[in-house]
Amino acid sequence: MVYFEMNDRKKIGLGLTAFGILFSFLGIILFFDKGLLAMGNILFLSGVTITIGPKSSMQFFTKRSNFKGTISFGVGFFLVVIGWPVLGMVLEAYGFIVLFSGFWPTLSVFVQKIPIIGWVFQQPFVRSFLDRYRGKRVPV
Repeated sequence: MVYFEMNDRKKIGLGLTAFGILFSFLGIILFFDKGLLAMGNILFLSGVTITIGPKSSMQFFTKRSNFKGTISFGVGFFLVVIGWPVLGMVLEAYGFIVLFSGFWPTLSVFVQKIPIIGWVFQQPFVRSFLDRYRGKRVPV
C-alpha cells in the first residue's frame, strides 16, 4: 500500500520548497539580504502550494487554528519586501512555528529512521522530549 505517491508535480514542489529554504538561509547568512529572503519566501510558498495542491494550501492557511501563523507570516513577508528584513524574518519565524508545529511529530519519526542521524534522535533523553509533543494536533 502506497501512502505517499511521488509524481512529477510533487517532485517539483519539493524542489522549490528546498530552494526556498536554501535562499532564505543564504539571505540570513549574508546579513539579511532582502532580495534573497524575498526570493526564498516566494519559492517556499510556491513549493508548498505545488506539493500539496492549491485547494489544500488554501484550506491549510485559512484554517481557524492557523490564522495567527498565517497573518504573522504574511506581515513578515511584506516587511521583508518593503525593506525591513530583520523584523520581517522574526515575524515569519513565529508564523512558521505556529503554522507548521503540527508537522514536528511526523518529522521526528522520519528523522529517527535515518541511518546515522537517527541514532542521536533514538536516545532516551531526546526520544522522551520528542514523544511529549507527538500526536497533539493534525496539521492538514
